Amino acid sequence: MSLRLLILFFLSAVFCFGQTDKRHRKSTVDISEFYGSILLHNPDISHLITAHPMGVILSYNKKTYGLKEWEQAYNYPDVGGSFIYQEMNNGTLGRNFGLYAHYNFYFFKRNLQFRLAQGLAYNTHPYDKNHNFRNNAYGSHILSSTYLMLNYHRENIIDGLGFKTGISLVHYSNANVKAPNTSTNTIAFNLGLVYDLDGGKAAYYVPPTELEKISEPVRLNLVFRSGVNESDVVNSGQFPFYILSAYADKRLSRKSAVQLGGDVFFSNFLKELILYQSISFPEESVDPDTDYKRVGLFAGYELFINKMSLLGQFGYYVYYPYDFEGRTYLRIGMKYYFNKKIFGAITLKSHGAKAEAVEFGIGVRL
Repeated sequence: MSLRLLILFFLSAVFCFGQTDKRHRKSTVDISEFYGSILLHNPDISHLITAHPMGVILSYNKKTYGLKEWEQAYNYPDVGGSFIYQEMNNGTLGRNFGLYAHYNFYFFKRNLQFRLAQGLAYNTHPYDKNHNFRNNAYGSHILSSTYLMLNYHRENIIDGLGFKTGISLVHYSNANVKAPNTSTNTIAFNLGLVYDLDGGKAAYYVPPTELEKISEPVRLNLVFRSGVNESDVVNSGQFPFYILSAYADKRLSRKSAVQLGGDVFFSNFLKELILYQSISFPEESVDPDTDYKRVGLFAGYELFINKMSLLGQFGYYVYYPYDFEGRTYLRIGMKYYFNKKIFGAITLKSHGAKAEAVEFGIGVRL
């Protein structure tokens, strides 16, 4: 089925549903077709950039109306889910199918929409040493995926139907869970339609009120993170890693906090990599007994959105016996607060644009 036939089928279903369901749904659906280019973020993927990828984004968006304080604080955003079909137009890279959770944030009288989405994607043609050895971008079928959209967005122009157009950035990576993992980033132009499932009835937002100010003392956070990853040596094996983190945070406002702390890394893939290099590359004089552990100090920022938060941290290794990708590291991701003290976290640790691991964590904020 072509992309255009898929779009027509989806729109037909949307209009039928919108006209038979008379309930006030406070939600919209949208569909966008996109066409773009793969960015050359790493020269190792230059052989894979042979054509322009294209695809379609289908989304369901549930509106917020200020019934909760965080909705007013963020100018009544949407929460929703989306699906992406992307044809890479390259037989080596194949196709990607992704499922995402997203937020839509609005600016300039709700005419500018920014979407932040995170999910998982399935790739049809990952690396295979016998049949697809040229695909050094995707080492596995399952990929972590993030996409961003910045759109001029107009709803309810005619009977609930509107349109949107703008640019998108779609990222695919397996975060070195399995090598190879050079990843791809697609920058694209998108154009689509948006339909109000309530038929374009007027929305009644709760008028903004003065939000309660949050003032807290410095809090101590303890986090345990783990997962599996592999070095860049293909078929060197997947190994578990363990990270112990402790940091202090200080709330600056309802939305934000700053952090300062440290990590201790127990990365077993490094133990295997050290042994491999000591045997395979004697000219590099790597001692097979070199300690694989690392200790880092970091500063960070946390943005609170309802029970979820987004975080970014910049770290520097103060204990660094083995040279792996440089002494600085980055961590970005999200946290979910089960209550005021206990939270879960999913984060990506990288060295610049090169991912090392996706980390799953559990923590306590004292």
